[in-house]
Amino acid sequence: MRFLLLGLVAASISLGAQVNSTPAPTVRTLPLEPSLDVSTFALWDSVPPGATGTLTPEETPTMTVFLPPRGKGNGTSIIIAPGGSYLHLSMNLEGRAVADWFTTKGVTAFVLKYRLGPNNLYPIPLEDAQRAVRMVRSHAKEYGLDESRIGLMGFSAGGHLAAMAGTSFDEGDPSATDPVNRVSDRPDYLVLGYPWLNAMQPNNTGKITYCSQLKTVPPEKCKSYEQTYTPSLHVTSRTPPAFIYSTFDDHTVPVQTSLEFYSALLTAGVASEMHIFRHGAHGSGLGSSDASLDQWPNLLEQWMRDQGWLTPTH
Repeated sequence: MRFLLLGLVAASISLGAQVNSTPAPTVRTLPLEPSLDVSTFALWDSVPPGATGTLTPEETPTMTVFLPPRGKGNGTSIIIAPGGSYLHLSMNLEGRAVADWFTTKGVTAFVLKYRLGPNNLYPIPLEDAQRAVRMVRSHAKEYGLDESRIGLMGFSAGGHLAAMAGTSFDEGDPSATDPVNRVSDRPDYLVLGYPWLNAMQPNNTGKITYCSQLKTVPPEKCKSYEQTYTPSLHVTSRTPPAFIYSTFDDHTVPVQTSLEFYSALLTAGVASEMHIFRHGAHGSGLGSSDASLDQWPNLLEQWMRDQGWLTPTH
C-alpha cells in the first residue's frame, strides 16, 4: 500500500465526491518538505469506514509525521492524539509542539487527525486510532522503526481515545486484502496527559460528558457507551504499560478517573507510572510555562529511558 501524502492546502480532495455514489477522491502526492522533514498522509487510500455524505478534508483522517534530525532516530515512534472534547482538535498545543519535543529525543512522532463531532460518533474515532497504529507498524521498516516500540499518546479526549485503543486491540487479520489490516493495532506503550477517562460516564457534578458535548447521541447509545467505552473496565494483563499525569485541581476532568485507570493497571499487573501534580489547569500541553508542570516531560523522558525506548535499535 502506498502512502497518500496531503498538501497543507487540501484543495486536492474532490469536495463533491459522494461516498456512496462516486469513487474515492484522489489526493495529490507531495514529497517530504526537505527543510522540515514533515509530511501528511491519509489513513486510508479509499473511503474511510463509517464515512457518510461528502468526503471533505475535515472528514478525512490523516497523520502528519515529524522526523528526528537526520541520523538521530532511535527506532521508537509515538502517535499523538490531540484533545478537544471530541468536537475539535488542539493540533498545535497538544500536537505539533509535542511532536517536536519527541523528535529531539530521537523519537519519530505522528500527529493524528481523527474524525470527531456529531457526524462521527463512536466507534469512528477509535477506528481511526486503531488504523493509525496498524499504519505505523505496517510501514515501520520504511521509517526505520522498531515494530515493537510504537506508542500512543493522548491529551484529554485524546487520552480517552488512546486508553481505549490500548484496551481494545487485536492481532490483525492475516487473510485481509489490505496489508495494513494484517498487523496488530496494539500500541506498545501509552502516554496519557490529563486524560478524559470518564468521558462516557454520566455524572451529577456538572462535569462534561461525551453525550452532553455531542448532543445528537441517542439515549440508548449513551447507556451502551458507559460500559463499552470506559477504558478502566477493559484493562487486562495485555494492556500496554502507561505513563499518566494529571493535576489535583483539574476543574474539567476529575483526577479520580486517572486513579481508577491506574488502579485497574495495578490489579492487572501492568507496570505503569503515574504523577499527580498539586496544581495545574486542564489543557496545559507540555506545561504551559507552569513551574511545576514543566517538569512532566522530563519525568516522561526518564520513564521512556528506563524502558530502553530511547536507546537506539540496531
